[in-house]
Amino acid sequence: MRPPAVPLQQPLPDEVVVGGDYLWTRYRRYPVFSGHWLAGRMLLFGSVILAFAVLTLLAMLLAPVSTRGALTASGYTFAAFMMMTTAGPLFATVLRHLGLSLRRERVLVVVALCAGIAVSYGVDTWASTRLDAFMVAELGRSPLDIEAVRAQYETTAARSMAAAIQVMTLAFIYGLLGGGAALRAYFGEQRRLADSRHRSELAALQAQKRESELRLGALQAQVEPHFLFNTLASVRALVRQDAARAEATLDALVDYLRATIPRLRDGEAALRSTLGEQLDLCARYLELMRLRTADRLRYDIEADATLRALPYPPLLLITLVENAIKHGIEPKPGAGRITIRAWAVDRALHVSVSDDGSGLQPGVGGGMGLANVRDQLATRFGPHASLRLTGAAGGGAQAEIRTPMDMPA
Repeated sequence: MRPPAVPLQQPLPDEVVVGGDYLWTRYRRYPVFSGHWLAGRMLLFGSVILAFAVLTLLAMLLAPVSTRGALTASGYTFAAFMMMTTAGPLFATVLRHLGLSLRRERVLVVVALCAGIAVSYGVDTWASTRLDAFMVAELGRSPLDIEAVRAQYETTAARSMAAAIQVMTLAFIYGLLGGGAALRAYFGEQRRLADSRHRSELAALQAQKRESELRLGALQAQVEPHFLFNTLASVRALVRQDAARAEATLDALVDYLRATIPRLRDGEAALRSTLGEQLDLCARYLELMRLRTADRLRYDIEADATLRALPYPPLLLITLVENAIKHGIEPKPGAGRITIRAWAVDRALHVSVSDDGSGLQPGVGGGMGLANVRDQLATRFGPHASLRLTGAAGGGAQAEIRTPMDMPA
């Protein structure tokens, strides 16, 4: 026993379906030889056969035959063709619902279709006999009599050729209408399902790899050894010079670590965040840096409460803030200011980190930090997000991240 790759009562994945979404091909959205597939196929073939039977009935009514005889002949025609087109698929459908192993199922499906062809041949023979009896009763001559007369004027070779053509024609009709095309679709569906499962497994592995890389990047960025060492060294120097500032710096460091360390214990949480959480993390970091630089740094954060509640990737803003301090504020003598601002335009969230420091320098913009930001944006949003760096004429720089608001972060 084995569970089916796709439950027989459920539609197939879109990448497995063939034939389009037309009214007469919608039954193909279900697995071949499933209940829904068989019902849709019977409805399609039944409609065509019914139309043919009705045309046959109208033609007979124009001939010198009785209405009852015409109805009987049309009924035999409809029943015979329905059995020819349904017997094999019906047997295969019943068999497939037994939940057999895939190898055994494939063999028995072929056997079931062959049995259906045999049954179809028997039904066709029975219906033909009944139609011959109808022709004798209504017209006084059987089609077999006509064939006997024609045979008198044909050679043996011609009769052999005609018999061979008839056998091949019947085999083609029984095989095609009796489930041959469905058998081909059945094996093709198995291959497409296997390919679909392979692609899904590959995509899952790639997503897992990207998630692991993002988590690793989160761990590396949130607990930066140099940052901790430098901060502790600053505290050590302040202990003797300004105890109150040393205490305030330690408090700010504790606040910053309290916001980051718990997220390290939960791998999923490290990959999920809101804009408000990231802004608060930046605020704690900037406060710590303000104390470390002896109030040389000033900062502002501007964001509406509605924007703060939006999902936002972690580590993007803190990386931009670190870049602004390292390349903008620290190289510039005197005081400096960093402004973080968030706004929404055309269903896109814009967040900028600007500074009035030394401005863009050659080589800035190609570092590992900004490369990580670009990689995260590409992984999470594809081409729908961007990072833009611009410089100001009077000095300073601005980094702006644009992300879509209608896609999960």
